[in-house]
Amino acid sequence: MTDRRDKINYYLDIAQTVAERSTCLRRCYGAIIVNHDEIISTGYNGAPRGRKNCIDLGRCIREELKIPSGERYELCRSVHAEQNCIISASRRDMIGATLYLACVSGATGELMSGTNSCSMCKRAIINAGICYVIIRDTDTEYRVIDVNDWIENDDSLFE
Repeated sequence: MTDRRDKINYYLDIAQTVAERSTCLRRCYGAIIVNHDEIISTGYNGAPRGRKNCIDLGRCIREELKIPSGERYELCRSVHAEQNCIISASRRDMIGATLYLACVSGATGELMSGTNSCSMCKRAIINAGICYVIIRDTDTEYRVIDVNDWIENDDSLFE
């Protein structure tokens, strides 16, 4: 008898598969929202509907300008995976839910550990009523983030 995959890694596996639909040349994110053991929605990062994707254009302006990760999102063509996931779900289904997130390198296809939601996505996650974000670091390791920590440790307040 083989070992059964634990539930958290099962959902992270699905999020990682969703990332395969990403159209970003830098980082491919996949997200799923789960509530009461039911997948509510999925999302990956890519250009808004009807616009050309970076993979179609063959270029990433943020890469060309050597903009570090986490900066100048207004130059990016993509809607983030978390945002697309939230857009596709009803708020009543997201209240109390968990968002699972996986990221792979666009260049190598390897998992990227240590990633996190950007400040804009954190705000959307808070407003959606999502309680936990679980982020994959390796095939079996992950971080569980209590969204209340993002509320209490408000990264938009500067001292």
